[in-house]
This record gives sequence, structure tokens and C-alpha cells, in this order.
Amino acid sequence: MTAQGAIAFSGSPIDRADHVRADPERLAGYMNWKARFLALDGLMPSLDDNGRLAWGSLADAADDAELVFLGIDRTDGGEKACFAAVPAQGDASPRMANPQLWSLMATLDPGDLATYGGARSLIDWHARHRFCAQCGASTKIAKGGWQRGCDSCKAQHFPRTDPVTIMLAEHEGRLMLGRGKGWPEGAFSALAGFVEPGETIEEAVQREVYEEAGVRVRDVSYVASQPWPFPSQLMIGCHSHADNDELVIDETEMAEVRFFTREEVVASLEGSGPFRAPPKHAIAHNLMQWWLNT
Repeated sequence: MTAQGAIAFSGSPIDRADHVRADPERLAGYMNWKARFLALDGLMPSLDDNGRLAWGSLADAADDAELVFLGIDRTDGGEKACFAAVPAQGDASPRMANPQLWSLMATLDPGDLATYGGARSLIDWHARHRFCAQCGASTKIAKGGWQRGCDSCKAQHFPRTDPVTIMLAEHEGRLMLGRGKGWPEGAFSALAGFVEPGETIEEAVQREVYEEAGVRVRDVSYVASQPWPFPSQLMIGCHSHADNDELVIDETEMAEVRFFTREEVVASLEGSGPFRAPPKHAIAHNLMQWWLNT
């Protein structure tokens, strides 16, 4: 089973080139006039006159910048190393807290969106992990930015990705969707939650649906996944069947949970239904389209 349509933030045209980032001398050889430097305002993307991601040269980087090697771009037939600078500080705020960013992302083509998402996750992690979690000493970039090392206790730290299940639950042809606390009125999406230590994906789906909606689900199946750079998550899209439709809502997390008919989901995705559907670059949108086509 696969989700309907392309998954946003996936499919970057940049080769991560681990064989380069693992070799300091080889990496240094790519840091020349051909190298591309991703233009960012902190963590915000900068666009050129054509609405594409703006790139400069390494000469545009500050002298004291921590540079992260994103990989090699071969899309124009050449071979250009791509870099980005770690900003002064990271951003742990919710994605909806920055409407300007949300608007800019909606204009990027799929390749640029994937490139930006990967770069944002990586440099944001660096900005928020400048000190060793083991001893508290400062850390330094290693392996082209895909690792940080502590000179004090010799600990190695790697960019993290947090697994999150995002799931559809259906009962007798109707789909369970929810509106989280603080969400706009009428905005519904698939339920979601972090996978906890010691859990399988299936167990996380079952626990999260029961915690948020009070319903037991079974027959959990994987549909698709999406990298989500806010700050760095892997959304694991799943489908399940609810044993009943008797909802007991966790009001500390959810404002509403409801079941919607197929006709209501179709109309909402088209912009004329009873709820505001997730945007096209959210995997919840793909999951709903997939459900309608299965």
C-alpha cells in the first residue's frame, strides 16, 4: 500500500555522499569556488527571483560559521558540493507558529522543499546541541556536520529523528479525525503521537488512539512515511480499524474527535466539506486521499 501522491519533503535531488563526509581530506577538496551555499535567514528559506531556493558561494558564509555538508548536487550535469551554515539558535516552536514560513513552503517545488526540509532539520539540530549531553562540555562539528564530537569525554552525538505515528482509524466506512488543542476551528487531521521507548509502531498506534479518543483499534498496517522538519521527525503513516465508535476524548490534548463519512472527506479535501483538511504538504492529506482510493 502506498499513499496517494508525492510525499512532501521527500525526494531530495542532493546525494548525501557519505563516502565524502567520512573523509576529511576529500571533503576539503569539495570546498572550492564551485561549492554552493544555501542562503537562509536563520532557519527561514531565502528565494531567488524565480521562486526557487537561493544559493550563493562559500564566500557568502561568515568567517566563523559552522558549515554543514548537505551532499552533492548533480542535477545540471556537474558535481557541486552543497553546504549550509548553522544558525545562532534553533527553533523548537510549533510549525504553525510561523505563518510566513508556512506560506513560503507552499510555493517551493518538490525538490527544493525536500532540500530545504533536510537542511533545516540538520542545522537546527546543530544549533540546539552545541553542548555534550554526557558531560556538558562544548562540542564540535564532525563528519561534515553529520556528527558532533566532545573533546572532553570523547562522546559522539548524531542528528536525531523522532519517530511519530500518524494514523487513520475507520469504523463501518467512516474515518476518525481529530482537532488538537489550539488548532483553528474546523481544522481536522489524522491522530498522531510519538513512538515511546519499548514500543513497536503498531503498539504506538493502538496506544495513541486509545489515549486520545478512548477507542481500541486493530489490524494496524503501514501506508507511507514522511520526513517532517519541525524540528526533525519521521511521520509514520498507518491505517487501522476501530472496534467501536464510542469516543472518550482526552480533553487535555484534543479539542474534538469525530467520525466522518467518505462523502464528507471527499468534500473537505475539495474545500467544501464540514472540516478544513490538512494542506497538501502534510502526510495526513496523502493518507486521506489513499483511504478514498482503497
